[in-house]
Amino acid sequence: MRICFILNPTSGTNRTQDVPALLTRYATAAGADFEIQLTQYAGHAEQLARQAAHQGFRVVVAVGGDGTVNEVARGLLGTSAALGIVPRGSGNGLARHLHIPLDLPGAVKRVCQPTFQRIDVGHINERPFFCTAGLGFDAHVSKMFARAGTRGLSTYVKVALREYRRYQAVPILVELNDQQIETNCYVLAFANAAQYGNNAYIAPRADIQDGLLDLCLIDGLSFPRAVRVGLGLALGTLPTSGGAVYHTSCHIRVHAARPLGFHVDGDYVTDGTDFEVKLDPLALEVAV
Repeated sequence: MRICFILNPTSGTNRTQDVPALLTRYATAAGADFEIQLTQYAGHAEQLARQAAHQGFRVVVAVGGDGTVNEVARGLLGTSAALGIVPRGSGNGLARHLHIPLDLPGAVKRVCQPTFQRIDVGHINERPFFCTAGLGFDAHVSKMFARAGTRGLSTYVKVALREYRRYQAVPILVELNDQQIETNCYVLAFANAAQYGNNAYIAPRADIQDGLLDLCLIDGLSFPRAVRVGLGLALGTLPTSGGAVYHTSCHIRVHAARPLGFHVDGDYVTDGTDFEVKLDPLALEVAV
């Protein structure tokens, strides 16, 4: 079994480690037939992954954060290669959902001796996502976080608290399951997996293999509700907290009264007023 590690050298907060040397050590110890490729620019991981799949690698491993995982997984759609993950980011949402070890030795050992399963893949305006996508405040925070200059959970929390004071909900129309819902959007999350990352459970009942997305709608965020939502995210109790409303569907349309930002797997994409969200069941094989 041939394995290709695709490493984003800018991922994570600890950049003093010689990650290629560590990958080589642990993969060699596991008896793997492997190659290591380093990304050089945004979008490069997708190209490298597609090339590795066409070269016959059985497992193509994203070594990085959720953005790197998204890029590598995009490159593997429609191929016979499986996605592996060695988590090196600040959130690691998909890795956590799939119970992949967060330490480098454990993750490399797992990916060199994997079992295989298939997972659903979401698309928002034709952009694939594998963990979560969303409109509103979480996308806005992702945009601001990317500009913050530093990474990590503490930076994310600081940005979220700062922007909370400024952000206003936007009226939206949601179409799903043959019904229309007029509401406000502070957050509208589309969850394929249960969490954003860092064990922040936006949809703790989400099943990555059930052919459905779990929608989490928060129409406003007063301070008391913000406390409930924060505790619900941390404890995995958001569905019973009274802070959010949930739906499940495999096809959703959203129209916003004014432009809303959206993100895929934690990375801000752009603003828009019309969104179509679909699910492609069991469209990606993963090595876990």
